[in-house]
Amino acid sequence: MTTFIARLKSVVKRVIAPVRQPNPITKFEYSTLPWIDKGDADVDAFIRQNPGHKDLSYDLAEKMKFWRENGYVILEQALQKEWLDQLWLEAEELIEHHEKYQTLVRVDLPSYQNNPIQPIKNVPKSILNGPYIKFNDFHDNSVIGKKLMLHQNIVSFLSAIFDDKVIGMQSLLFKYGSQQATHQDFAYVVSEIPSHLAAAWIPLEDVHADSGPLFYYPGSHKIDKFNFGNGIFFNDKSTLNPDHFATYLDETCQKAGLEKKTLLIKKGDVLIWHAALAHGGEKIGNPELTRKSFVCHYSSSKAYQHHRQSPNAEPIRRTINGADVFASPIMPDQEDIFDAGKTM
Repeated sequence: MTTFIARLKSVVKRVIAPVRQPNPITKFEYSTLPWIDKGDADVDAFIRQNPGHKDLSYDLAEKMKFWRENGYVILEQALQKEWLDQLWLEAEELIEHHEKYQTLVRVDLPSYQNNPIQPIKNVPKSILNGPYIKFNDFHDNSVIGKKLMLHQNIVSFLSAIFDDKVIGMQSLLFKYGSQQATHQDFAYVVSEIPSHLAAAWIPLEDVHADSGPLFYYPGSHKIDKFNFGNGIFFNDKSTLNPDHFATYLDETCQKAGLEKKTLLIKKGDVLIWHAALAHGGEKIGNPELTRKSFVCHYSSSKAYQHHRQSPNAEPIRRTINGADVFASPIMPDQEDIFDAGKTM
């Protein structure tokens, strides 16, 4: 009887014991972090050792210290407004005469759910001119797009953050607010070293509170990463989805006491944010209001050595202000077809 009871207890213990799972990855690998994300980061020492960052429209040391604590910076009136106007003129040309162009667009509408990425010539003008549309990598097509992406004020800040040459990875151009749920970019935009990622939002007009402005949680770049069931990156093997991701981020930020802020940025300003800053787009309150935007993603030379569309080939580089952007390997004939920016 004693033996039977002992066996029974053993069985019950195995049945009710929790399933042991490997510890989820909750942080970037420390050794690969950009220097400024490490605990011993000394901004003043960096500035003393790298005196070449001069003639900027902002105090670099001040912005770097703010970034270290908050995961973002705003560079006020850092971009030429005539450059911004030129970029949107080109976007209007794309929409108006879409049948002439190969530029890829993402259509976030139910009717395009099975094939959201389309050549712009295949999408009706009525859809192109509305919400739920993003023009992908328009900097490939546009000289002024490249100049804005690799503007001196942006490149100088990012090169200091990475302590490396800056690489422009990709861009999105859109007319209306994204209305995207809370997310962190690294889960979707993956560099060869995941922590070596940053983004810039370049508004092409002043942003109104009812246009679906960007929101963000300052300091959220330091919270633990979300595990999609197969790691911290979302892909076709993930067992959890972006809705779970958004819920986790909102709840974790609130529990950490991080304040959700909305950004009413001005034309000429630029917002630069950390790969892990939790952010998204508010709902559009007034459907008549646009939020014309150019969003660019960046990595470092050591972390992004090949174009994502041709990972085994040596990229063709375009260099501006000491930073590189790779030419499109799939549509070389569309490179710089909008060339008015050459004289600007």
